[in-house]
Amino acid sequence: MNYLSQTYEGKRHDKKIVDEENPTYPKDIGVYQDTGFQGYAPDGVKTCQPQKKPKGKELTPEQKEHNRLISSIRIVIEHIIAGIQRCRIVKDIFRNTKEK
Repeated sequence: MNYLSQTYEGKRHDKKIVDEENPTYPKDIGVYQDTGFQGYAPDGVKTCQPQKKPKGKELTPEQKEHNRLISSIRIVIEHIIAGIQRCRIVKDIFRNTKEK
């Protein structure tokens, strides 16, 4: 399942938007999220988020491998979002129209 929020003008944090819109998810679905969504865990949804490195300590090799797996999945979406922003598809008005 994919979820796309409404577009918002200006700078708004994604976590604040998802809290306001409160989307519903099918049962037993997995959500890949980044560390900007720390603490977001809707009911009936399995969230998958990278581990943060503890202060003064290192991540275990298993945790690093888990983070790499999540990153390899999320990077595809991040590249798509960057392409949309680069082409200014959402921001600008398309003006190359002909009457009739």
